[in-house]
Amino acid sequence: MHRLPLKYCRLCGCAVAYRLPDDGDTKERAVCTACHTVHYENPLNVVGTVPSWGEDGAQVLLCKRNIEPRRGKWTLPAGFMELGETTAQGAARETEEEAGAQFELQGLFSVMNVASVGQVHLYYRARLLSAEFNPGHETMEARLFTEAEIPWDEIAFRTVKETVERYFEDRRKGSFGVHVIDIG
Repeated sequence: MHRLPLKYCRLCGCAVAYRLPDDGDTKERAVCTACHTVHYENPLNVVGTVPSWGEDGAQVLLCKRNIEPRRGKWTLPAGFMELGETTAQGAARETEEEAGAQFELQGLFSVMNVASVGQVHLYYRARLLSAEFNPGHETMEARLFTEAEIPWDEIAFRTVKETVERYFEDRRKGSFGVHVIDIG
């Protein structure tokens, strides 16, 4: 995992040491050397949508990133889930913030485990109610693409590419499933 290890206790501010906790846990954890609080480090959730347009969902909405990482590359509207929201609420919020889209949220579509960076990506299908967008500051441009028009070499993240590929595969089959994928 690429996250920096904890150095200090979130409760008392003293140094932590990575060791097996005294409670029988079998994984090394950040344990405070003073107050003995065990700090669990968990994956971050990235939530978003695959917004489609048209009776047959032939077009997908992509957003050109105006922020790092991968500024100038295309992505689905997505971002980190906030405390106090469900995955669906987070996906809807990110779609509104990044694309300014009007949509109806549909079912969960993909779950991507990205263990190497300590993340889980969850994408929902969304049916666009309008082809007009009002993207926020994190997006240079929001645009609809057919499968043939997607700039595959300009997709920002592997999770987005895998999700969009599966969306069009399922569309051709006429049935949408839930895809669970492990990405190295």
